[in-house]
Amino acid sequence: MKTSPKILLALTAFLCLIHTADAADIVIKINKRYLNLPVSQKQDRKNMTFEIAGKQERVFKIRLATSEPEYWVFCDVTALKGKTIKISYDGDASGLDKIYQNDEIAGHELMYKEKNRPQFHFTSKRGWINDPNGLIYYEGEYHLFYQHNPYEKEWENMSWGHAVSKDMIHWEELPTALSPDNIGTMFSGSAVIDYHNTAGFNKGNTPAMVATYTAYTDQKQVQCVAYSLDKGRTWTKYSKNPIIDSKAKWNSNDTRDPRVFWYEPGNHWVLVLNERDGHSIYNSKNLKDWTFESHTTGFWECPDLFELPVDGDKNKTRWVMYGASNTYMLGSFDGKRFTPQSGKHFYVTGTIYAAQTFTNIPESDGRRIQIGWGRISHPEMPFNGMMLLPTELKLKTTRNGVRLVSETIKEADQLFQSVGEWNSLSAKDANEKLKAYNGNDRIRIKTKLKLSHATSAGLNLFGQKLLDYDMNFNLVNGVFYSPEDMTSMEISADIYIDRTSVEVFIDNGAYSYSLERKPDAKSTEGFQFWGNNVEIKDLKVYSVKSIW
Repeated sequence: MKTSPKILLALTAFLCLIHTADAADIVIKINKRYLNLPVSQKQDRKNMTFEIAGKQERVFKIRLATSEPEYWVFCDVTALKGKTIKISYDGDASGLDKIYQNDEIAGHELMYKEKNRPQFHFTSKRGWINDPNGLIYYEGEYHLFYQHNPYEKEWENMSWGHAVSKDMIHWEELPTALSPDNIGTMFSGSAVIDYHNTAGFNKGNTPAMVATYTAYTDQKQVQCVAYSLDKGRTWTKYSKNPIIDSKAKWNSNDTRDPRVFWYEPGNHWVLVLNERDGHSIYNSKNLKDWTFESHTTGFWECPDLFELPVDGDKNKTRWVMYGASNTYMLGSFDGKRFTPQSGKHFYVTGTIYAAQTFTNIPESDGRRIQIGWGRISHPEMPFNGMMLLPTELKLKTTRNGVRLVSETIKEADQLFQSVGEWNSLSAKDANEKLKAYNGNDRIRIKTKLKLSHATSAGLNLFGQKLLDYDMNFNLVNGVFYSPEDMTSMEISADIYIDRTSVEVFIDNGAYSYSLERKPDAKSTEGFQFWGNNVEIKDLKVYSVKSIW
């Protein structure tokens, strides 16, 4: 006779409990890797506290399910093995007896196979993600830290999640790197490698990976430091945090998202911090003591500042100052002050927000690679948000001056296999070619359209406009875009379609955008090119491998 899953779950939970301390407490001796916690969005958020020997180990907000869970989240408690923890909950505690420990995450058998799990974009196993943080390359690994709520698919409990990759395409999710403390929750920031031991955190020949981040409370936002000596796996927070408390200077709570890098000509560290109405520049010799130097107005959140060659000429460079809304200025930088020369410009719109570029990429590589947060939901899934495809940023001279362009990184090519290629098709013929791919949940399409009798044309998928080019008003999907050739009748698009998202790169990355995939349930058209007498000059279709 087979034992039902419900009986097994109840038995597991019973065996894991040593005793019930009272109606709102349970006590568990940790002997497995994970604690699995039941969640229901119908419940109010309340505080859950873990205690070890009477000392608080962590506290977080969770919507603890009191009946059938809508989904499960987990805590990796590997570091607590052998210890006894008391779990307290100040809400309806009837769900405490559903908590159980196991060496597997609840629902692991479906992990990465879920109906609305993106198949070639990074998503967390469970919970909410937003801003990428601390993007850094070190000893063969690309590190992606990110704003994370491990305990629910909505925003709360801001922590730094962590994943690593050898190629920025295939990611391995690791345990949470930074969790809230008595100073505040863990907001956005950046990471560097302190090769010269300027902060004194290094151990022997092992340089410290140093994260600078915002600790947030309702009353104040301050900047803090933590360091790791094991490639970002475990972290120690600096005992004298915070390192910057600038609320009094700005009379504002909005002072966050430190972006740190080494400025070689000045032999010092630079920290770019969004404060009130723009980005401030701070300098330091040791990553701990910072001096305010200057301020550039006109930006909001998540600063970035980096130097790029123009048209690949290393003797001709510009500095790019960037903000969370994806606008940027071009100018010069002397280590203390950014001097704008042109802007504000944009090259990307849509769901992207708070993009950040990698630090410490080897000089022999030389690329400036960016990842942005995709503000995209995944219906009925126990996770939310995603990372968009990594892109390489370049400065190119255009008829309007020097501008940023972006294209997907070369490492992404391994995912795509050509399954069809045609030239000089009518819209009707192209639609017929694409019929075979209407049901694909992930696909890449490269195409070039030529308008003649039409002032607008594009490509739909089940009624959703993936590409809508209005030549008369210079609009692409409602956003102003003017091609490099002002009299051109052509437009090219490289379109990446995943289960819940679409990313489109126009004219080799001169402009790009992302959107949530929302097919019209009433539409049966599938892929449909449209426009009066348009020519599909090129059409290429690629299958896409899953990164999982």
